Amino acid sequence: MTKRALISVSDKTGIVAFAEKLRELGWEIISTGGTKTALDAAGVATIAIDDVTGFPEMMDGRVKTLHPKIHGGLLARRDLETHVSAMKNHDILPIDLVVVNLYPFKETILKPDVTYADAVENIDIGGPSMLRSAAKNHASVTVVVDPTDYKVVLTEFANNGDTTYETRQKLAAKVFRHTAAYDALIAEYFTAQVGEVKPEKLTLTYDLKQPMRYGENPQQNADFYESALPIDYSISQAKQLNGKELSFNNIRDADAAIRIIRDFTLPTVVALKHMNPCGIGTAETIETAWDYAYDADPVSIFGGIVVLNREVDAATAEKMHPIFLEIIIAPSYSDDALAILTNKKKNLRILVLNFAQQKASETPKEVTGVVGGLLVQDQDTTVELQESWEIVTKRHPTAVEVEALEFAWRSVKYVKSNGIIITNHHQTLGVGPGQTNRVASVKIAIEQASDRLEGAVLASDAFFPFADNVEEIAKAGIKAIIQPGGSVRDQDAIDEADKHGIAMVFTGARHFRH
Repeated sequence: MTKRALISVSDKTGIVAFAEKLRELGWEIISTGGTKTALDAAGVATIAIDDVTGFPEMMDGRVKTLHPKIHGGLLARRDLETHVSAMKNHDILPIDLVVVNLYPFKETILKPDVTYADAVENIDIGGPSMLRSAAKNHASVTVVVDPTDYKVVLTEFANNGDTTYETRQKLAAKVFRHTAAYDALIAEYFTAQVGEVKPEKLTLTYDLKQPMRYGENPQQNADFYESALPIDYSISQAKQLNGKELSFNNIRDADAAIRIIRDFTLPTVVALKHMNPCGIGTAETIETAWDYAYDADPVSIFGGIVVLNREVDAATAEKMHPIFLEIIIAPSYSDDALAILTNKKKNLRILVLNFAQQKASETPKEVTGVVGGLLVQDQDTTVELQESWEIVTKRHPTAVEVEALEFAWRSVKYVKSNGIIITNHHQTLGVGPGQTNRVASVKIAIEQASDRLEGAVLASDAFFPFADNVEEIAKAGIKAIIQPGGSVRDQDAIDEADKHGIAMVFTGARHFRH
């Protein structure tokens, strides 16, 4: 019996050549709508879908393939006499190959002017139904959803007359992944449209962007997946101009770096190591901001990541070039700067990222994996500035200290908890990250900033549980502190600050970062 294929594709890449080869191999082709038009125009003989079903396409193409003569031909088991008899009794011919890809729902909702009606019309019903029917019956039916699989299918048809069961099984698995991802995007879109913030089912879909050489450590296998709906301000959308392939740890660190710098509007440079800032500098020019960030900790920056929120000029590049850096991220580079940075630095990863896309409305939820589940939360993108502060001590901060406290409060949000940071108004001076008790973090930050404490201020990402923290800060000579407040022992910390003439500000919000 002549083999029959059903072809109906939105993405017509390579479909004419594929169909021509099928015809050469003796296949009949059933086709629909625009696909049939394209194949007919190329001289590929096809059978119209309504000639098979006996019904015309109707309702603007919404109903054309949802018919027993199509799905019976796809789902009938060739090894069951009852199925074979049913086909004969109802004049149903088997369909041995389905080549379908779906209405462009993703491409439609990504359009800035998309309407709800347009989105709904681009939800494919017949396509997923045919794909799922064919994939379910993969024991007998070959199903192709991806044009990259045309070659292997044609090769096996030409060499063996059919595909192998192993190939059909793999193609069926790809179909179910494809339709699941398609449905996930639709579910996500409708969930957003109705304003549901805590859906009973979380439907997420991601596309493989990059297989990784290894994960956090060499013994860990890893891959990099990006959101199916691209986030413009993300490492997955950065363009790499130079250097080795990004590693798992590179991507984690780079992601942390671009989160930090989005809170700063003046020319700013952030140096980062192991997901903690080791230097942040802000100034009127990007070169001076680099100077501040580098001077903040010229030891820890070695082997680190640097992100700049202005174009990298030649002067700044000259200063960065002698230092071993893993990654540089910026919105752009002058030609001279790029030539300087790449000179004898073939491994230096240089990334360009569109900083203009830093919009709070586009900030995706943060998803963290745990054994057996996921935690989902909003990203911590808020900054509590002085309008919401409460000055709780007798001494008030000076105008210069207020400026420094604002800078410190922006910066401490990205230090791993328990997090302490010491700064002036333009530069980090000491960072105490991730200790199991807060006073230890205070001591580390003070030690790092020990010779630069004149006029410095200190920020804590959460409240001080005991007054010993303030006591250590007083010993260092720091005269202004910013912290969330909220401890049952807040008054002890306030009294200790008053005892030493320290100004203390409560922000009313903490910024834990685990």
